[in-house]
Amino acid sequence: MKTLLHLNSSPRGNYSVSRKLSSEVVAAWKAKNPEGKVIERDLAKSHLTFIDLDWIMGAFTPPESHSEAHKKALAVSDELVAELLASDVILIGTPMYNFAVSAALKAWIDHIVRSGKTFSYKPNGVEGHAGGRKVIVTVASGGVYAGTPLEAYDHEIPYLRHILGFIGISDVTFIQAGGTGGVAQGKISEAEFGRHGSVRSSTAKKRSYERRRALISAVNAAG
Repeated sequence: MKTLLHLNSSPRGNYSVSRKLSSEVVAAWKAKNPEGKVIERDLAKSHLTFIDLDWIMGAFTPPESHSEAHKKALAVSDELVAELLASDVILIGTPMYNFAVSAALKAWIDHIVRSGKTFSYKPNGVEGHAGGRKVIVTVASGGVYAGTPLEAYDHEIPYLRHILGFIGISDVTFIQAGGTGGVAQGKISEAEFGRHGSVRSSTAKKRSYERRRALISAVNAAG
């Protein structure tokens, strides 16, 4: 039985485009894997702790030497790492905040990128232990960055690709929904954005079509 780990990090609830896109991926994945298991983790509501001194000391101390404070600090990390390693496919729904990931998603990343658990330092370099999994990321951003002169401003996708690769995951698909700022500013309705993209143009329609095609392709590739 295959397992999908579904992460959402937007605090916008039903108004979130990244959540709606990731929900579409979940529905398509369930249709393809009716016996599959879905683990839901809402990072916007989980209020994960941030890395502190006890976490750091515990993460780099042998388990037999852990104090109660170390164990308590690492408890959430242990749970998150277990969810990750129990999954065949990881789906991340995220907004772009200030050209990068949200604080909620960064907190999750800091908990699961852990020496001895998801990676190890070897004589010839770093060895990731989370390989063999597929990751799908739905990214919603106020502006349109992909394929435009503003693409260099996007630090979110390069960072996610790098940090996932660090723990051994190289099979990563990004589904981008740029231009959500037009909805917030009333320039386009949410329904119209869902159909065509950020503006009423053939280019926007092409982006929307390509986004849907990428969604279907990502699910088919994930199995």
